[in-house]
Amino acid sequence: MACDEPADLSGILMRQNSASTNSLDFEPDADYKFVESLEERYKCAYCHLVLRNPHQTGCGHRFCQQCILALRELNAVPTCPVDKETIKMHEVFKDNCCKREILNLHVFCKNFPDCNSKVILGRYQEHLQQCLFESMQCTNDGCQDQILRKDLKEHLSQHCKFREEMCQYCNTYVVLINIKNHEKNDCPDYPVPCLQNCSQIILKKEIEKHHAVCPEAEVDCPYKQYGCHVKVKRGKLAEHENNALREHMLQILDKNSRLEEQISDLYKSLECKEIKIQQLADAIKKCEKEFRQYTQLFGNNSNLMVSTQALASHLDKSARLESQVKQLIQMANQQQSKLDLRPLFDTIENVKQKIALMETYDQRLVVLEDQSSKHDLQINIHKAQLNKNEERFKLLEGTCYNGKLIWKITDYKMKKKEAVEGRVLSIASQPFYTSRCGYRLCARAYLNGDGSGKGTHISLYFVVMRGEFDSLLLWPFKQKVTLMLLDQSGKKNHIVEVFRADPNSSSFKRPDGEMNIASGCPRFVPHTVLENTKNTYIRDDTLFLKVVVDLTDLEEL
Repeated sequence: MACDEPADLSGILMRQNSASTNSLDFEPDADYKFVESLEERYKCAYCHLVLRNPHQTGCGHRFCQQCILALRELNAVPTCPVDKETIKMHEVFKDNCCKREILNLHVFCKNFPDCNSKVILGRYQEHLQQCLFESMQCTNDGCQDQILRKDLKEHLSQHCKFREEMCQYCNTYVVLINIKNHEKNDCPDYPVPCLQNCSQIILKKEIEKHHAVCPEAEVDCPYKQYGCHVKVKRGKLAEHENNALREHMLQILDKNSRLEEQISDLYKSLECKEIKIQQLADAIKKCEKEFRQYTQLFGNNSNLMVSTQALASHLDKSARLESQVKQLIQMANQQQSKLDLRPLFDTIENVKQKIALMETYDQRLVVLEDQSSKHDLQINIHKAQLNKNEERFKLLEGTCYNGKLIWKITDYKMKKKEAVEGRVLSIASQPFYTSRCGYRLCARAYLNGDGSGKGTHISLYFVVMRGEFDSLLLWPFKQKVTLMLLDQSGKKNHIVEVFRADPNSSSFKRPDGEMNIASGCPRFVPHTVLENTKNTYIRDDTLFLKVVVDLTDLEEL
């Protein structure tokens, strides 16, 4: 009866699936071409496609997990479309045996006939990640080209318009389509012709400095203040000075003659003023003498008052004249000081000395700058070596040799954003070892997912790396591997996936390069579970992943 069935079928099916330790998976909607015809027992009784996460009903028919859920949503009392029997949800169970058989069916690569590989369905996505004929988008920002994986390296290095190339002038890396604009507008070391039409090519950053010495720039004649108003190119200035030497000397003599005439006129004017002042002074003395005589002759006579007033008026007039004469003398002295050329010659001599001193300083600065550049180069070399040593020490300090790795991933939000934007798709852990002389391993995580988990899950993979003792170890790698997302609440509600290395997979053979192709779980944990605030997998923007290699039956060197 329907009333006896569980209310939440999806919850039951999810719990059944979480108990699985098989990390193999495949895309449900892909058009797979099987090497051999797909048997009916491997097809869903509802959608008639290959079974994905097969579940068997009480009547013995198999359905995809999603198809079972779809039947439940269509009818409150779902019935089997084959025999019309009522599907009792408590009798539905996950058919792991059938799933294993399906995952081991061989299919052609979707890029057939270019790629003639035949792979088991469970490793189909893993194959596509390394298939040379798989189409993928160029990894350079801004490039939308779809390239076959085998051609990607050549495209990135030779054909992509968005690849970075070094500017031939300033050694700065610039996106190729912008390099011409960079050279003309931004590159300080781009050579440009002189604006004065001289034959020299100058770096853009030194153009103003060049204009100050450019032989084609027009400048005023140095004798402009003496009357030569010719403008001549700097390179021909010396020639002009030599050719016009006589004219320049005549102009200087003419100006000096005019100055001497002005000075002579001022001296003559000054002498006239002094004579006039002397005459006025004599007149004042004469008036004073007459005044004393009048005082003696007339005493208090009333005529004395009239004479006194006349004399006072005459004295006021004399005082005004004396004041005017003093002003004229002061003006003459000022003009004489202005026309004095000795301060000018002293100033010119001081400027010449300063210029000679500055030229000496410039030479010393060139030597010091050269020494400073050499010191900076040595310092940068030492800094690079120190940074390299520090990274090596940190790596050695954090290396584990017991087959266990605890990987702390900080700044989760920032790193996931970088993955979503396509800047840093994956991150790798530090290497760890099964023993001091054992297998060299690491983990790789795609925070925005990879393959079937892209955009919805974190993908976690196990990677076999090339080690120093590989020639002494047994190959292929066959150990059981456990991948874990650690619960930070202390309740140990860890998310765990376990798989055993497939000895037939290229991921576990002896590495030819730095590392093998990663193998693991493209849908390790959904973002909705990981980032749910009710869970404690992330704290302080940090999560912990753990990888454990089963060391049973593993001989230690």
